[in-house]
Amino acid sequence: MIRAATTSDVPEIRAMIRELAAYERAAEQARATEEQLHEALFGEHPAASVLIAQDEDTGEAVGYALWFPRFSTWTGTRGMHLEDLYVRPHARGAGHGRALLAALAAICRSKGYERFEWWVLAWNEPTIAFYKSLGVELLDEWTVCRLSGEPLEHLAAEAPAVVDRLPAS
Repeated sequence: MIRAATTSDVPEIRAMIRELAAYERAAEQARATEEQLHEALFGEHPAASVLIAQDEDTGEAVGYALWFPRFSTWTGTRGMHLEDLYVRPHARGAGHGRALLAALAAICRSKGYERFEWWVLAWNEPTIAFYKSLGVELLDEWTVCRLSGEPLEHLAAEAPAVVDRLPAS
C-alpha cells in the first residue's frame, strides 16, 4: 500500500533517511532532526512531500519516497525531483519501490509535469539495473554540482547588496 505521509510518520521517515544514508555510505551526513522534517514536510510552506510504502499485513512502513516540484526553463513547465527513494532491505523485491515510483509517475501525470528526475550513485548497480528495467534514461553527460560549507560561505560573502532585498521563501 502506498499512502501520503502524515505528521505521525516523521520519526519513521527520519529513521529511514538515516538507514538510506548508511546504505549510501554517508551516515554522518544525515543530520536532519524530526523538528526540521516536520517543518519541511508539514509546516506553513512545505518544501517537500513524502509517500510511504506500508506493508499491508503488518502495517509497517517499509519504504518512502521524498519529492518536490522543480521547474524547467527549457520546457516552461514544472517537473518532479525525487530526492529519496528507499525500501528497507527485508522488504526489497516485493514491489514497493516500483509502486512508489508508479505513484510518483501518476502524480506527475495528474499535475501536468513533463519531467520526473532523480540522481543515483554510480556504484549502486542493483538500483541502476532496476531503474533501467523501468525505461529510465541515464543522463551521463550531466555532472551534479554542489556548493556547501566554507566555499558556500566565501561565495555568499561576495553577493551584491540586492540579495538583502529579495523576498524570503
